Amino acid sequence: MKLNPTFAKLAILAVVTLLLCIVLAQIGGLAHERQWRQREATQNVEQSLAGAQALAGPLLARACKESWAVPGAAGAKDSIESRDFWLVATPSRLEVTGGISPEVRKRGLFKVNTYASQLKLEARWDNLAALVPKAEHTGSRMACGDVSAFLALSDTRGIRTAELLRDGQALPVQPGTGHPAFPGGLRGVLSEVRLEDPLKLSVRLSLVGSQRLGIVPAAGDTQVSLQSSWPHPSFTGQFLPVEHQVGVSGFSARWQVSSLASTAVPDLLAGKGLPELPRSPAGYAAADEPINATPAASARGSLDVLAVELIDPVNPYVMSDRAIKYGLMFIALTFVTVGLTELLTGRRVHPVQYLLVGLALSLFFLLLLSLAEHLPFLVAYLIAAAAAAVVLTQYAAAMLGGWWRGGAFGGGIALLYGALYVLLSREQTALVIGAVMLFAVLAVVMTVTRRLDWYRLGGSTPTHE
Repeated sequence: MKLNPTFAKLAILAVVTLLLCIVLAQIGGLAHERQWRQREATQNVEQSLAGAQALAGPLLARACKESWAVPGAAGAKDSIESRDFWLVATPSRLEVTGGISPEVRKRGLFKVNTYASQLKLEARWDNLAALVPKAEHTGSRMACGDVSAFLALSDTRGIRTAELLRDGQALPVQPGTGHPAFPGGLRGVLSEVRLEDPLKLSVRLSLVGSQRLGIVPAAGDTQVSLQSSWPHPSFTGQFLPVEHQVGVSGFSARWQVSSLASTAVPDLLAGKGLPELPRSPAGYAAADEPINATPAASARGSLDVLAVELIDPVNPYVMSDRAIKYGLMFIALTFVTVGLTELLTGRRVHPVQYLLVGLALSLFFLLLLSLAEHLPFLVAYLIAAAAAAVVLTQYAAAMLGGWWRGGAFGGGIALLYGALYVLLSREQTALVIGAVMLFAVLAVVMTVTRRLDWYRLGGSTPTHE
């Protein structure tokens, strides 16, 4: 039985498409590999400079010890038992103001966003009753150390300068918080503290870190105001700003958090540690990596946090990876266009020519990925799209038998590249744009082929009963 030439060609084109899918998969694998290398570069910078910074405080702490006698049995001497514990007082009001100066660092081809921040933290306690120890055993003796103020930090390597002031007078600053729940930070001893009086402290901190900065709202009322020249912030954590402005010259944001809305104060008193700041979904993180903190963070053993991240919204590896996902659609639409040209003009196109056209479309994504490592993404995209369109235009002119056909084919390819860029830049509306575009293509194909005799094309004649 002789195989119909049309069906034979369709089978060959299916094999060609499968081969091109393998090529696209390899290019996609390369994009993923570059994403992992970007992540390694970020980790390298964090290891050499400082990681994402989360801070809590200033807080007041006091180490205490309770001792009591336990009667001995049958005339034996009494034994002495004791317990050690910490008392912590969170501020009634905390105000944090400061600026974030972005600094882009490089590791080879890869860029990592870091920052230097100048922060001023003003804390007020209405009274220090929380630092008064309470006995748990009758007749026990209580001994407590000096009251100290401490600021907990997730990465103390980022501290450049720190100043602790009480009533305008600077206090000696020591490394470490002294509190077992917060190993990293700084502290200062307060002398002559009256526990029934109010207290005001301020901390002036120069701090560097990588990408993200978070502040724990561990106070009765927390107000945070931050400014930066970075135009692409991402606000994460459990609390969004109540006010924010974002423009080409940077951003400013203000948070206001009450202890009624946050569990940070009771969680801190229970000994929970500083949170790990989540990455924004706009970053390069893998799909299975957490991209945002949730209200359940406290239940997992960390404190609530409000945070900001300096992101790059046009990450070349993320954008290239997203573009490659549309590669098969590109190839299918192009093959449909060439196939319709064959049907309507009678011009024969060899499967090898289909393969070469498909390879040109596939290598566009490789060219885009390689150029985007050295140029802004839009510039790299325009160069790669123009190169592919020019090559395909001149090849289609010979393949389809005329420059006007080649020009029309190249124009269609250029429109496809334009539509792809719209899909990449409009992430929130990409689905509806893609769906409308595919429906329009299907409508055009159905309109153009509505008078074709598919039975005659397939070499068979329908039977009527």
